[in-house]
Amino acid sequence: MKNHSSSTPFRTTGSSATLRLRLLETTDIHGHIAPFDYLDHRNQRHGGLARVATLIRAARAEARNCLLFDNGDFLQGSALSDLLHDPVGWHGPHPVIAAMNALDYDGAALGNHEFDFGLDFLCDALSQARFPVVCANLHPMGTTRLPATPTLLLERRLEDEAGQLRDLRIGVIGVVVPQVAKWNRDHLEGRVAAAGIAETARLQAPALRAAGADLVVMLAHTGIDAAADHPGLENAALPLASVSGVDVVLAGHSHRVFPGPDHDGLPGVDTALGTLHGIPAVMAGFAGSHLGIVDLDLRQDARGWRITHHHCEARPVQHAPGTPPTPPDPAILRVVGRAHHRTVSAMRKPLNTTRTPLHSYLALIRDDPVTALVNAAQTAAIARALLGTRAEGLPVLSATAPFRTGGRAGPYHYIDITPGPFRMGDAVNLYPFPNTLTCARITGARLRDWLERAASCFHQIRPGLADQPLLDPRFPGHAFDTVSGVTYRIDPGQPARFGPDGTLIDAEAWRIRDLQIFGRAVRDTDLFVLATNTYRASGSGPYPMLTDHDILDAPALQVRDALVNHVRRGPPIDARRGTGWALRPVCGASVLVDTGPGLRRHPWDIRALGAEELGCDAKGFLRLRLPLGADAPLANPPQDP
Repeated sequence: MKNHSSSTPFRTTGSSATLRLRLLETTDIHGHIAPFDYLDHRNQRHGGLARVATLIRAARAEARNCLLFDNGDFLQGSALSDLLHDPVGWHGPHPVIAAMNALDYDGAALGNHEFDFGLDFLCDALSQARFPVVCANLHPMGTTRLPATPTLLLERRLEDEAGQLRDLRIGVIGVVVPQVAKWNRDHLEGRVAAAGIAETARLQAPALRAAGADLVVMLAHTGIDAAADHPGLENAALPLASVSGVDVVLAGHSHRVFPGPDHDGLPGVDTALGTLHGIPAVMAGFAGSHLGIVDLDLRQDARGWRITHHHCEARPVQHAPGTPPTPPDPAILRVVGRAHHRTVSAMRKPLNTTRTPLHSYLALIRDDPVTALVNAAQTAAIARALLGTRAEGLPVLSATAPFRTGGRAGPYHYIDITPGPFRMGDAVNLYPFPNTLTCARITGARLRDWLERAASCFHQIRPGLADQPLLDPRFPGHAFDTVSGVTYRIDPGQPARFGPDGTLIDAEAWRIRDLQIFGRAVRDTDLFVLATNTYRASGSGPYPMLTDHDILDAPALQVRDALVNHVRRGPPIDARRGTGWALRPVCGASVLVDTGPGLRRHPWDIRALGAEELGCDAKGFLRLRLPLGADAPLANPPQDP
């Protein structure tokens, strides 16, 4: 149990003492509470806050003094959290907040996805919280109100190793990636300004010390990267750990695990000790995959309390693929039970039928039918919106990316819909984010630039060499936009023009070849309308922001709603591999691709690629060997009838 301050005066003492304090972290829960996949209509293999709750109760039982924090991105990311009102029709307490209240958090930070539904939604949800929320580097403008304080000073009466009560003041600073102001500009522009992460800590940490903090903990919704510090740095946990007065960093945002091999080799990072520049730190994965634990030994002397020893751990809910995961906490399941059952019912509502399987196991290496379906929905919605406008005669293209492609989320993070009813949950599966559809006027030159940035997801493949890794793991699958309405080839034999962050690294490199529309080459001066989403239009991932001059007026519509409308109105889904884009052959080369083992349920797709299975790796991913020569199926898409 945690020990709160009481109404009696704090006991003061000048004698030395040793105190052990345990800090627990959850991060990037993304609305995953019950161990159930609402999109695949089955129990999850691992993850979820209900499973982590079992670890939390065990971790609290192991320590006399324990504080629990969440590090942001808790309100968005699952059907339970994202579809509360329509189509679920839930009007009770917010289920995520209710679960967190039941776990008795000491505090939470705001993540960037907390703002996806707007400030009014955020204020309403957090008004139900029985824990304080912090965010120091977002500054409200004008009459805007943020439902968070910059910092906390928690006063706790704790028991030392001799059984004596000691008074400890824990300062807590919340920071979030400053990109949130750009990514959610439709909600925040003119209302909230963002400052840099480390620069904010350099102001707030001394202020908390001056206010009497014995210990300063950063709830830092930011990842770990080796990039040099600057105010716009997204993954700033390393420079943050160098700020004077900061004692502990609880990190997140990047969906990685620390301590662990994800960050091996970075300067200033010790994955064995769990430190960033010597400061204890932890990062607890994604969607309830881990519980972060920082154990501190504190020694009191004439100068106050100081850390003499620490131990950091990211405790998993599942220790290895195939092993039983930690069971969920029944109390948390009861708290969200009614909202859970309402969500399950809504996700099973049929919209249409699909005659062919829909899966994303190969979405990063071929023209993908799932992504094509979303692009078709975006194109149809924008084409209707442009009727009667000056842009009506321009060709409408559509850009979108696959969202469930394994990666850091693991070997089961893929779409796999069997022929038969296509349900509401399947539509959410195809497009899981609450992004708003938008469109912009672009030139052929801008289109080529857009595609070159997407093509950075591939390693450069050398002719004549076997078993070269095709996909660059630094490039997330959700940044790989494909564009419908044109045809093109990607040449992985050429170096990438852009880095994974969109930085120009080789001005002479061009991977996009044979870019055509209506059978003719696209010219730099050609004009198009590009359908995309507000998140991408705001400059997310490796893509530059579309300016207000580029953006065209269109009715506010969520992409997911456009997809639902498109599927409802259309004939049964018959999603076959198209001819929009393909990889260009690389003579005598073969490549390795890791994907989900569920691809084995689709042997025709494996045969059609000429692929050879090489078994599953230690993380559970299925490895394929694919030929990439002139006769390789992967480099020669089938022709539509």
